[in-house]
Formats: sequence, structure tokens, C-alpha cells
Amino acid sequence: MPFITQNINAVAESLSKEEVAAIPTETVYGLAGNIYSEKAIQRIFRIKQRPLFNPLIVHLPNAEAMNDVAKEIPAMAKALASKFWPGPLTLLLPKKDTVPDLITAGKSTVAVRVPNHPLTLSLLQQLSFPLAAPSANPFGSISPTIAEHVANYFKDDFPFILDGGPCTSGIESTIIGFNEEGAIVYRYGSLAIEEIEKITGPVQEYIRNEETPDAPGMLLRHYAPSTTTILSSDIEKTLREQAGKKIGLMVFSHASKGEDIVIQEILSPSGSLEEAASHLYAAMHRLDQHQLDIIIAERFPDKGLGRSINDRLQRATHV
Repeated sequence: MPFITQNINAVAESLSKEEVAAIPTETVYGLAGNIYSEKAIQRIFRIKQRPLFNPLIVHLPNAEAMNDVAKEIPAMAKALASKFWPGPLTLLLPKKDTVPDLITAGKSTVAVRVPNHPLTLSLLQQLSFPLAAPSANPFGSISPTIAEHVANYFKDDFPFILDGGPCTSGIESTIIGFNEEGAIVYRYGSLAIEEIEKITGPVQEYIRNEETPDAPGMLLRHYAPSTTTILSSDIEKTLREQAGKKIGLMVFSHASKGEDIVIQEILSPSGSLEEAASHLYAAMHRLDQHQLDIIIAERFPDKGLGRSINDRLQRATHV
């Protein structure tokens, strides 16, 4: 099992030797390696069982480092970086030739962000290279939001998990790209689109391509428990339809009653979308440990971070 530690120096030394390590961010824990080390990046893909056609996000110590990996950066991208970095925003930009094609799955663009976590920012500032860091979980499964989630997934695959406590945002970053008409949302995430649109104006919806995704985290089946999961707009009706099964329930703010409910997770009793997002994956992990027949997840209001939560739930339930 990887060693859980808060020793930044030990993790930095390991990464400098082309090892990989799990690191905390404000969104989820990532499985990190030197973007310029083919050995490290190949190990990330192999450990995660992630397909090579799925690009990785490059994590930077500050906004200025964007110029080391990207070129022809749009003014709108610079404005977003100035406003939201460090933070849960990933920008899709034209890549410099020095960025390996392995990172970008052969695409001409690179996904970059500055994570808002003090330990990982300190780590990045110690290193002479950026880190690629997809979520630290086997491909397609529930993303990890505490160090123990990572440890439960992996045994002896890498030396260190840098323990930064629970992730505060709880779901992955929002991914924004650009064309001549303005900003495009590639993935809904921990930064609400409404906040982005205050700077960019209305964003365009990206048309998803399953065969050759243009950005990380784009596949339809993703973030999924091993337990069959249903997304419901009418919890009481779905409970009746699934009568007789061992049911786990995940709801926004109000509990439901039913004799078949084995365990119930209320993501935000106060009705806060931000709180619900921060608790989403941890609740999914707990439900998945109860040997249930089915998990029923309540559909959220389709606004703000509710849209991002619904995106994750839809992909968790996609067959």
C-alpha cells in the first residue's frame, strides 16, 4: 500500500526520480507524474488502466507557467486564469511542441490548471517540471476525495500519497476551451458556468466525441460505483418500482422513507449545491461498500453546481 504522508520533500524527491505519486487538490486526488517523463506518464496510464486516447490535465504552480506549455493564449483565457486561478478551472489551449503527445493524446491542445491546495502548490513550486495528474482511481470508477480512498484502490503501484485532507470542492474542475466565437464548456465541474459567463459571455456546449475526446474526463461512462445506480427525478416513484431490493439512497437535502432503504446519504441538509458537490463522491464510496442491490440518486436542480452534479450522476448511471 502506498505510504500516506504530509512530507512534501519526500514526494518531490520521488517525482524527480520519475516515480508517480497521489496528490491532493481542491477537487479530487490526482495520480501525478512529470509531464516530460515518458516513463512516469506511461505508468499513470497503466496504473489507472486509462486508455491512451484520453488526454491528461497539466498542473502548474502559477498562471505565469502557462506560457511554458501553451502558445497563442487567447485574451479570454488570460482573463479567466487571472480571476479563477488557483482554482477548479482547466483551460484547453494550443500546446507548445515541447509538451509530449502522450499527455495530449496527440491533440494540438493541452489542458492546464493551477490547483488550489496549499500542499500541492508548495510541491509544484519545488519541482522543475509541471505534473500531469488525472484522478487517482482506476479508470471509470468513483474519484477519490480523501487519501484513504486512494489507498483502498491501489496496493503497491506507487510509493506515496500526499495527504491533504478531504477535498473541499469534491468534483473535478470545469474545462473551458475557445474558438473564434468565444468560450466552450468541455466538462461541467466545481466552478459554475454562471461564474465563467460573467467574464466570457454565454458559453457554447461542446459536442462530445467518445472515440477521440478532445479534453480529459469526457467519456459517457465514468465516476461510477460498482453497484448499479439509477438517477431519478421522482424518488418515491423509483422506490416503488425497485421494491424488494436492498436500496441505497443519495438525495440532495431531504430524507425519504421506505422499508427497502438500507442506507441513505443526504448531501446537504441546508440545500447548498456547493456542500452537496463536496460530499458527492465520499457518499458514493460509502454507498458502494454496503453490498446493495441498487443505488438511487436524486436528480439535482439543473443550475449552478447542480448541473455539474447531474453530469457526474448521469455518467455514473450510464450503461
